[in-house]
Order: sequence, then C-alpha cells, then structure tokens
Amino acid sequence: MDPIIRQANSDDIFELQRLELMGRANIAAERGGQLRLEECQLLGNEFADIVDQHDHRVFLSMIGEVPVGYLVLQLRPHQERGVVTHVFVEEQARELGFGDAMLRAAIDETARLGLPGIEGTALPGDRETKNLFERCGLVARKITVYKRISNEKASGLASSGDASQ
Repeated sequence: MDPIIRQANSDDIFELQRLELMGRANIAAERGGQLRLEECQLLGNEFADIVDQHDHRVFLSMIGEVPVGYLVLQLRPHQERGVVTHVFVEEQARELGFGDAMLRAAIDETARLGLPGIEGTALPGDRETKNLFERCGLVARKITVYKRISNEKASGLASSGDASQ
C-alpha cells in the first residue's frame, strides 16, 4: 500500500483535532512528554486558521479517504528553516511509510520555498520519531537536557549567595 499524502484543508479540521488528541495521549506516555505537552500548545480550533496560513503547511496521510496521520510544518524564513512542530501516525498505520512520506513532503515543500533547512523535535524515549527523522536525513544538532528542581532546593541555591554552585 502506497501512502497517500495531501495538504489538509478546512474540511479536515475534525480529523486533525482527532489525530492531535491521539498524538498528545501518545506523547504523554513518553519520557519528557509532560514537559513537551506544556511547551507545545494544543492546536485544536487553531487548525482552522493554520491550514490556510502562508507560513504553515499541514499534511495528512491517508488510507483511502481515512486520515491516519498528520504533520504540521511551520515556515520560518527569517530563521532560514521549516520546523516540524507536530507529527503523528496512528499506531496501526506505523511502519508502513506514512510518516516518511509526510516528512518527505515537508522537506520538499521547505526546499521548494528556498529554505535551506528543516528541523523537528523528538523526545528522548521516542525512538520511532527519532528513527523517522534519521531515515529522512535529519540529524541531531543539539541535545537539550533538563532536571526539575523542587522549589525548596532552588530557593536555597538562590539565597546562598554563592553563584558558583
């Protein structure tokens, strides 16, 4: 089965919202998922705006007429890149090439617009997304690390007066 990829339009809002909620539930279970969900706002009703904006492209992967995945590409010409802000494929459609086909469409669109690069984010435990990016030629440029510090410990460091700690 060859993946069918097309740009989403205003008729697809309900399906995009459905897929986004499934994707967010998937992210919540991953290491670093809660922090990512806090950073990455729920698009929900905003899909109606971004499917028609010149600085976004929203791709759907389809089995026949049924959407099984989506990818949001934000175009940032001032930063000379496209950014994959959301990508999700339903579990039963994974490993069939739908994610790869959407990412290739995003890469092609970024190149067509003359932007020299594309980037995305994969959570530390999300091997599937990391592998998707790597299969399509995206490689890590930086690794962001984080540790949650309780308020008591953070307050103690801030008030200790020793900036070297």
